Amino acid sequence: MIYAINKYIVCFCWSLPMMMSITHRVIGVGLTLILPGNYPNYLDSIHSLSIGPFLIGMAKFCIVFPTSYHTYNGIQHLWWDIGKGFQIPEVYCTGYIVIGLSIVTSAALMFVCVCLSL
Repeated sequence: MIYAINKYIVCFCWSLPMMMSITHRVIGVGLTLILPGNYPNYLDSIHSLSIGPFLIGMAKFCIVFPTSYHTYNGIQHLWWDIGKGFQIPEVYCTGYIVIGLSIVTSAALMFVCVCLSL
């Protein structure tokens, strides 16, 4: 029989605030190292791939989503800095709001860019 080094590691479960914190940090590093500079340059790179409009839209979504998620989660952190929203139900509620706003904003910007052929 194999025993864990620490019996509590087995009971470890991932929570929304923990995953959002990790994602916020990873996206911050990614935006700094991978996507610095001028976004129109990245859009020109996507258009030069000569792929279908659906894949171009999805590529634009993949560029916009990390930026919008990091922005909205940063606003949540600023809300916490003033001492608001520390109760567990509020943390989960604002977490779902951040995720929802990020998806809606990214989808809206993707559709605007696709419709205007930007």
